[in-house]
Amino acid sequence: MDGTETRQRRAGELGLRYTLSTGRLPRASEDGPLSVPESQRVSPKPLGTELSRETALSIGLQVIVPFMFAGLGLSGAGILLSYFQGKKLRGFSCELTRSPCGVFPETAFTLTCQITVPLLLSGLGMMTAGLLMNTIQHWPVFMEVKDLLTLVPPLVGLKGNLEMTLASRLSTAANTGQMDDPREQHGVISSNLALIQVQATVVGFLAPLAALLLGALSTGELDFEKVKLLCASSVITAFLAAFALGMLMVCIVIGARKLGVNPDNIATPIAASLGDLITLSILAFFSSFFYKHKDSRYLTPLVCIGLMALTPVWVLIARKNPPIVKILKFGWFPIILAMVISSFGGLILNKTISKEQYKGMAIFTPIICGVGGNLVAIQTSRISTYLHMWSTPGVLPLWMKKFWPNPCSTFCTSEINSMSARVLLFLVIPGHLIFLYVIYLVEGHLVPNSKTFVVFYLLAGLIQVTILLYLAEVMVRLTWHQALDPDNHCIPYLTGLGDLLGTGLLALCFLISWLLSEAELDGILEPASGPP
Repeated sequence: MDGTETRQRRAGELGLRYTLSTGRLPRASEDGPLSVPESQRVSPKPLGTELSRETALSIGLQVIVPFMFAGLGLSGAGILLSYFQGKKLRGFSCELTRSPCGVFPETAFTLTCQITVPLLLSGLGMMTAGLLMNTIQHWPVFMEVKDLLTLVPPLVGLKGNLEMTLASRLSTAANTGQMDDPREQHGVISSNLALIQVQATVVGFLAPLAALLLGALSTGELDFEKVKLLCASSVITAFLAAFALGMLMVCIVIGARKLGVNPDNIATPIAASLGDLITLSILAFFSSFFYKHKDSRYLTPLVCIGLMALTPVWVLIARKNPPIVKILKFGWFPIILAMVISSFGGLILNKTISKEQYKGMAIFTPIICGVGGNLVAIQTSRISTYLHMWSTPGVLPLWMKKFWPNPCSTFCTSEINSMSARVLLFLVIPGHLIFLYVIYLVEGHLVPNSKTFVVFYLLAGLIQVTILLYLAEVMVRLTWHQALDPDNHCIPYLTGLGDLLGTGLLALCFLISWLLSEAELDGILEPASGPP
């Protein structure tokens, strides 16, 4: 301790001053301390004499001149860059043609063009899923096991909880250059696919339990005989749908990056275009299969045990990527909560789908839920990519410091995320009108054909997407401030809320349309039945 304290004392306190010399080091005396020769001794000066001579004026003069020269140099470089932009400079063109590890330059027109086609394709897939749901609701297994209808939104919502989240993660990784190296690309893809298999298996077990619990709370009855069928159907549906859509997302993100298209704009709509149809088809097929073989005692337990046995394998593969390990540990709450929120939407569907005043509910539910989920997933993925490019987790840019921004700043400014929100909101009405027209052409006798319903339906879709886009802006800021990845934590919540809002607003549209038609019919019948 004495030596340390001695080293920490200032030289003035010790009374020693050394000058550099080429001679020998000072000799140690017999008593121990160093002795300094007379020639190397200098008279002590008060500490800080030179520093005290600097005034604010002298510092300013010393800094201003180099600063002025640096500013002139930067200005000249800017003038040269502006002059030669788009021209030839030593044989090279100065315009930006490719961004190897960043987002591509986008305008409102290019953004609209990139989103419209995938959105229309996803709409066709969702319409097909709606027509399929309208058919399978009359199958014996769905008539006998009513809780299967409650199970539809959570399982279909897995495309938002898992596949859209996967697409958003991969898009962010591609835009930030993490998938340019083939070896790194293989590690990112394999760990992400293994992660969604683990998540799909777990959620596949929890979704039927939530459906049974909500069914028991609404009816007061709980049938344990249906537990095996629901669990086996849910787990195998979630497993196979996650695998198929996960592989599709990988191909889309890699292909989009090679073609120079922003994956954020196309990956999530394409995931939704086939997600609903694939999930419903697998659920209908395997639930009917298990229903036909319900006398087989060991079939459904073996399916559940076999898929659960694969979970450790997926965990080992996923653990090779450190960011995925963090999701495995802390990313369960958003997925499970989103599943519960979607289950409430499934309960609304279960209670309304068989009533006459809600005729056509099965066809429109996948469409309104899917459109809202697609658009908000695109916006969330874009904001997440933006923050990954311009900031670090836990630190919001200065222009995004407010956690609860003014809605006008979300939709009405010139900022890039506000521009994309306007484009997405602009696509709601035309998209739903196209989907309505196709549905009326294909199955017009199964849906309401009144103008009142169309107006309320379009209004419901607009309200749903407006709420979701604003919540996306708020939730991304909050999660980023907490140093959490919005790709993993925001999309499940928002797609679950989209399912609940979409199903609830759609049921309200059917109810209002039916009440208005009944009132109009009563108004017509009353004069006709009166005295002549």
